[in-house]
Formats: sequence, C-alpha cells, structure tokens
Amino acid sequence: MSGDTSVTDPKYYALVEATWPTAAKRSLGPVTLREGQGGGSRVSAASVEGAAKEQEITEAEKAMRAMGQSCLFMIYDGQDQLDGQLSERGYEVKDPVNLWTCPVETLMDVAIPRVTTFALWSPLEIQREIWEQGGIDAARQNVMERVSGPKVALLARHRDKPAGAGFVAIHEGIAMVHALEILPHQRRCGMGAWMMRQAAYWAAENGAGELAVLCTKRNEGANGLYASLGMHCVGKYHYRHLPEEE
Repeated sequence: MSGDTSVTDPKYYALVEATWPTAAKRSLGPVTLREGQGGGSRVSAASVEGAAKEQEITEAEKAMRAMGQSCLFMIYDGQDQLDGQLSERGYEVKDPVNLWTCPVETLMDVAIPRVTTFALWSPLEIQREIWEQGGIDAARQNVMERVSGPKVALLARHRDKPAGAGFVAIHEGIAMVHALEILPHQRRCGMGAWMMRQAAYWAAENGAGELAVLCTKRNEGANGLYASLGMHCVGKYHYRHLPEEE
C-alpha cells in the first residue's frame, strides 16, 4: 500500500478541524504544524499531506519543541507509510479514535421530555464546572470560543439536578458533538442519549443534515451508546507520540 489512499472521507477531518479549531497553524513542507495552547492532542498534533521525508519530520519535531509542545502527529486513515516511519523513530500509538455519524432524523424519532435538555450559548457556569470535572479545562473550553460557525452548549438535567454538558458546532452541513460529559452520579440514566437527541434537534434547526461525534476506541460505553442510537462508524484516526516527551 502507498499509505496515501484515505478510507475515511476527508470531509470529516475538515469537520473536526473547523468545529474544534487550533489556535494557529502553519505549513512546514508537507507537514501542518498546530499550536494548541494547552487545548489537547486534537488541536496540537501535526499532520502530513502526502509523504514526508525523514529530514522533514525532523524539522517538524524541532518546530513542535520550539512551540513548547511534545512531538505528536495525527495519522489519518490509510497513512500506513507515515505510521511506519514514526514507529521506526520510536513513536508510540496514542488514542485511536472512531468517528460516528448518522442523519439527524435518526435521532429525532423521539420527543425529548420537558426540562431534560437545553441548548444555549454562551455556556453557563454549571456547564463549565461539569466540563472541568471531566478534564475539559479552561484551555479546552477556549477551543469552543474559537469556533466561528454555528455552535451551542448542551445542558442535561436529571431528577431536577444538572447531569451533563456538551458542545456542538456545524461545518458545511454537518454538526459535530464534542466535550460530551455526564456527571458520574448521573450516569446509566440515559442522559447521554438524550443529549445526542438534543444535538440532532438543534442541528436540524440550524440547517445541518448530519450529526457526527468522535470517540476513543477504548471507551466501550460511549461506542456502544452511539451504535445503539443507530449511528455508524465511518472514520478513524490515531496519534503517534514520543512517550519520553509527554
């Protein structure tokens, strides 16, 4: 295999980039460098278009370190050549991700019970607190602020108490859910499903025909939820990082 034939439709990578944007990016040969400002792997990882020579990877590594970031690459579906190159350089696989999607109508077959979910912008303090508890700190919340297109913060309630928070943004007719967090004591009560349905209703109201969400492969519960809702896994990617720099 050449390693350059993508199985995942590239529009989904563009969707991720637009709905969870990096603070800044620039090209260094075939490598795109991203300045994440502490916002996590997705906004900090470098990516490669086509093939990269060993020297080009070395230059990218120097640039990432100069930004105060560890050496981290996002490997798109089908980039086997790059994957092998980085493996030989000592990079280890990190966080393989599934991308789930469905038409918004799939999740609009059931009405959401009153006062179960809300869609609003800007986020309330309780939503920020829920995100913080889930590890979505201020730097990651700043990513949401950078989104320029339609966006919304989700809030779920259960037994008259806050239950969860999420973020949704739209790019070219597709809505993507990010930062979906359910409070530990409110889990296993169906709140994740209601929030995904709320995301679908909001997406439809704002002109999107498709709903997407990312999930690490190791998160069996969330992958099971999305499958049970009738979503389909249509894409994937993973990272490679130098573990001694983490």
